[in-house]
Amino acid sequence: MVEAGEADDKIIAVLLGDPTFGELADVRQLPRAVIDRLRHYFLTYKTIPGDTASTITVDPVYDAAEARAVITAARADYARQFPPAS
Repeated sequence: MVEAGEADDKIIAVLLGDPTFGELADVRQLPRAVIDRLRHYFLTYKTIPGDTASTITVDPVYDAAEARAVITAARADYARQFPPAS
């Protein structure tokens, strides 16, 4: 997702063994209607009632490998910002 020109990554995850989605390994396995609902949610969840100007985009939707890369990069950023105490 991009908000006001800046990346604002969102990771979609499910619990192992989830009775509805536990067998899925990638967002591309979701029915299109579920992806559309998620897209709508991320486009609108910060919208203030009466505000019509949105600066949020959610395309493209990336796969599981890209999500893992985002998580790895975020962990590295965190470790640089907050190094372990010695």
